[in-house]
Amino acid sequence: MAEAKVERGVTRIDFHLNVADLLLYTCRLVRKAYGTGLKVVLYSTQFEVLEQLDRLLWTFTEEDFLPHVVSGHAGAADTPILLTDKADDIVHYDLLINLDLQCPPFFARFDRLVELVSTDEEQKAQARVRYKFYKDRGYPLSTFDRATA
Repeated sequence: MAEAKVERGVTRIDFHLNVADLLLYTCRLVRKAYGTGLKVVLYSTQFEVLEQLDRLLWTFTEEDFLPHVVSGHAGAADTPILLTDKADDIVHYDLLINLDLQCPPFFARFDRLVELVSTDEEQKAQARVRYKFYKDRGYPLSTFDRATA
């Protein structure tokens, strides 16, 4: 049976700037999104980032359970939180959180993209390039400065 194609609007993109601890902040963001019923994809081409995040999602709070798997796991299609470095296993397109320095090549499939930017100057420079890329293509952009939050 053929899968029905779902029409999506333009991807909304939020930049969260000056994040002191990217992985811990990511866990909090995932907890909030999952709590509202969103399915989440966490993207990085750096496998060590995905490994660290995998461990942290199991341990960062005793009160919350955040069901997640790493790309390639047999349960990836049925799990609401996916950690991945590629588009192959992605079956839900609510929220993409980018932990990479480059634009995820498949970001336009998602309703929403969150770009996380640390306090590191190199990461800020890379984020400016991504921001310009999205802006030049007409994506709706918002910024949130976590240094003042």
